[in-house]
Amino acid sequence: MSFIPPALPAPVLGLLLLLASAGVGAEGVPQTAVPTPQRQRELVHLVRQDCGSCHGMTLQGGLGPALKPAALRDKPVDSLVATIVGGRPGTPMPPWHRFLSEAEAKWIVEQLLAGFPEER
Repeated sequence: MSFIPPALPAPVLGLLLLLASAGVGAEGVPQTAVPTPQRQRELVHLVRQDCGSCHGMTLQGGLGPALKPAALRDKPVDSLVATIVGGRPGTPMPPWHRFLSEAEAKWIVEQLLAGFPEER
């Protein structure tokens, strides 16, 4: 009897392909304080595509809550970073710690609070 792995959801598959093309393996990601310009572009794409699949392609909400500055302004940055890194047990929000460093999650939160940039 052979094992056939279950199909990956499109957002997860997209993220894995993005990370593979960036040379980042599932075993870890760079722990730099400020992502390089190339990594910033990758993170913008990740948020627009992967996060957008649940939070809305314009980040105005969907299955997950809106990720616009007004919706996040009253939430502590550390709490938002922890949500990205560790997910939310009991909800559809998965942990992203295998794909992002805490520094990258913090960079994403800072960008969301400032009004997330367009994909370039």
